[in-house]
Amino acid sequence: MDLFDQTTLECSKLITQRYSTSFTLGIKTLHKKLHFPIYAIYGFVRYADEIVDTFHDKDKARLLDEFEENTFKAIAQQVSLNPVLHAFQLIVNKYEIDHELIRSFLHSMRLDLSETVYNQDGYEEYIYGSAEVVGLMCLKVFCNGDNTQYEELLPPAKKLGAAFQKVNFIRDIKSDYEERGRVYFPGVDFNDFSLTAKEAIEADIQKDFDDALIGIKKLPKEARLGVYLAYKYYLKLFNKIKKCPPSRIKEERIRIPDARKFGILVGIYFKHRIHTI
Repeated sequence: MDLFDQTTLECSKLITQRYSTSFTLGIKTLHKKLHFPIYAIYGFVRYADEIVDTFHDKDKARLLDEFEENTFKAIAQQVSLNPVLHAFQLIVNKYEIDHELIRSFLHSMRLDLSETVYNQDGYEEYIYGSAEVVGLMCLKVFCNGDNTQYEELLPPAKKLGAAFQKVNFIRDIKSDYEERGRVYFPGVDFNDFSLTAKEAIEADIQKDFDDALIGIKKLPKEARLGVYLAYKYYLKLFNKIKKCPPSRIKEERIRIPDARKFGILVGIYFKHRIHTI
């Protein structure tokens, strides 16, 4: 069974490496004992996201229903022949991840099948399920059974997840609208995306980043560097987006080159070594 468990965790690692260079870099700066748990969480959320964003010629609703059913079967039975779900259930059961976090995540994925325009309440609901709860799953791993610490860090962890997701929304506004017909920001018309609207969104994101940093500094040492790296990467991306006019955001996806990501990693590593984080 150990070989089976390890093989499924390796599958989640491969998925993470294939889909996200930035997330992979962040995980590598976590303590080694945290690597596979976070790979397992990423593999699960990535494959759920693939169902709604990629399989356009398939019955997405049915696939997502089956994925959810099989997820909770795997958790209850503590085994699955789906390597992604088996790896995920290992972590859910070991770290006692709240099943409501998983349900909220899958609910937001299901919203992507039907919702294209959001009001404020729907926007907040979607962000909670699609991003904040993922941060809380990771926080459960970082706190490793210390529920007092988890409750203290829960609000800033949610803020960090929200900041990341909102940056993704503004970065991907072109593809979300043109390929999927979605505009996540309440009251925003893609065809009339003004500087005023962009600046209001950015002010909201900046507050989320500021609130999140307070919690990052209180994370367990084993997790602090990796989370801070993700924070700095997204902050760098956000600052680059802030310098772009709305017309450019509507025309292209703003990126941080891989070489620059590596430079951020090196800089943060040395700051950590001299205890400035």
